[in-house]
Amino acid sequence: MMDRTDRHFRVFMRQLTRRTLLYTEMITTGAIIHGDRPRHLDFDPVEHPLALQLGGDDPAQLAECAKIAEDWGYDEINLNVGCPSDRVQSGSFGACLMARPERVAEGVAAMRARVRLPVTVKHRIGIDDLDRYEDMLHFVDVVSAAGADRFSVHARKAILGGLSPAENRTIPPLRWSEVHRLKQERPSLLIEINGGIRTLDEAAQHLSQVDAVMIGRAAVDDPWIFADADRRFFGLHEGPVKSRFEAVEGLYSYADALVARGGRLHYLARHLLTLFQGIPGARAFRRHLSEAGQQSDAGSAVLREALSLIPEPQRAQA
Repeated sequence: MMDRTDRHFRVFMRQLTRRTLLYTEMITTGAIIHGDRPRHLDFDPVEHPLALQLGGDDPAQLAECAKIAEDWGYDEINLNVGCPSDRVQSGSFGACLMARPERVAEGVAAMRARVRLPVTVKHRIGIDDLDRYEDMLHFVDVVSAAGADRFSVHARKAILGGLSPAENRTIPPLRWSEVHRLKQERPSLLIEINGGIRTLDEAAQHLSQVDAVMIGRAAVDDPWIFADADRRFFGLHEGPVKSRFEAVEGLYSYADALVARGGRLHYLARHLLTLFQGIPGARAFRRHLSEAGQQSDAGSAVLREALSLIPEPQRAQA
């Protein structure tokens, strides 16, 4: 979800769901320790609950970054052991770390020793030839002994030599049953399933066998599916908005504040392009945001104009 779950996307998602746990993009330990921390770590208070997703393999650096994140106000630290990109592999972290469960355990233990926040791990069901269920079970057993609070399991293996990150999201077959089996055989662990889950109905089916569901690409492709999440899974009477129009209108002040501090509306507007998917007028809505949102002086007026391009009869359905 690199270049997807940035702070502007997360603020948008909070218009749709207030209770769903949100994640940052993966941020490397080096970027936090040596880089521009406000740029990487700042967030709007509305984003809570919010997990910082870390990339790294050095226990001392992971612990330092976890402490920085705790002081910054994050609610959870998530160690990414699932990203298959070449750039990540060259830094000896991401999915390649599944071949080094003891190293991952050292990182988890170091973070747990420094912070009171939950420390969780996101990983694949396997990598390359380490793709048997028993290999994943060994990884989880080693890391859970170090105190990991939850395992978020992408139910596809990662092929580290020969497939791009995009191909690794689609070509290796989904093996949801192995994640279900993991929960059955390790009932004391919190197990979250990820991969290929597109609707809340599908999420509900998985929740009969695991503790939690992570939805990634579907949140980008069709964010409106989350509008019913608070009611359906968190016991609220209704969600924060009743329509897509309300979701956009709730961003007016945020958009103007973004522009006032030197940002571009495009940073926010690009995340709204799929909101009206399948509704008449959606193409005109997308086009206006894409074109007018690029202008240096674009603000909330562009959002209002884009909404006006949805035909009046569709508003009751949107």
